[in-house]
Amino acid sequence: MEQLSFFESPGNGADLPADLMVYKPGVFDPEESQALLETFIHQIQWIQETVHMYGKMIKTPRLIAWYGDTSQSYSFSGNKYNPSPWTKELLKIKNQIEPIAGVKFNSVLLNYYRDGNDSVAWHSDDEYELGVKPVIASVSFGQARRFDVRNKQDHKLKYAVTLEHGSLLLMKGDLQRFWQHRIAKSTRPMEARVNLTFRVIV
Repeated sequence: MEQLSFFESPGNGADLPADLMVYKPGVFDPEESQALLETFIHQIQWIQETVHMYGKMIKTPRLIAWYGDTSQSYSFSGNKYNPSPWTKELLKIKNQIEPIAGVKFNSVLLNYYRDGNDSVAWHSDDEYELGVKPVIASVSFGQARRFDVRNKQDHKLKYAVTLEHGSLLLMKGDLQRFWQHRIAKSTRPMEARVNLTFRVIV
C-alpha cells in the first residue's frame, strides 16, 4: 500500500489524508522560529509529570507546560490543570494560526523534547473535554522529528510526516477517534524541540 512506503520515508505531507491532517511547513520563518525556540526553552514554566505505568510510577520522557484562558481549571488526561496565563509569544502564535485553522483556541499544551531520548507514546487526543472531532493545531520549533500515525483497528494503515522547524500540522475530523499518533525515541543525536498543541477545551 502507498501508506506503508510513506511511513518508512516521510514525503513530506503530500500524501496525508486532507480530511484528517494538513501539514504546512514554513509558517514561521527560520529566524523567528529560532528566537521562539530559545524563548520557550528558557522562559516557560516546565514540569516533568510522573505517571502510573506497569505497576510503578515513572517520569514522562519529556517536559510539559499548560497555558491558556485562566477563567477555569481544565481536567485533561486524568489530571487537573490550572493554566498559566498566555504569554505575548504564545498569543502571537495563536493569532497567526487561528485564521488558518478556522478555530479560536482557548488553551495550549507545550511539550519540550530535550533530545532523542524524549518521546511520546502511541495515543489519541480523544478526551471528553476536547469535544467531538476536535481541531488541534500542532506548531513545532527546533529539531525536526518524525510524527507517526496509525489506524487503531488496522496498524498496517499508517502515515508519517517530519515536523520541521516553524511548521504547522492541523489535526481534525475523525483523526482522534480512529487513529493514534506518536513521536518515537531516536537513536540518532537529536537537538531540542518544542511543540505547541493549541486546543479548545469545552
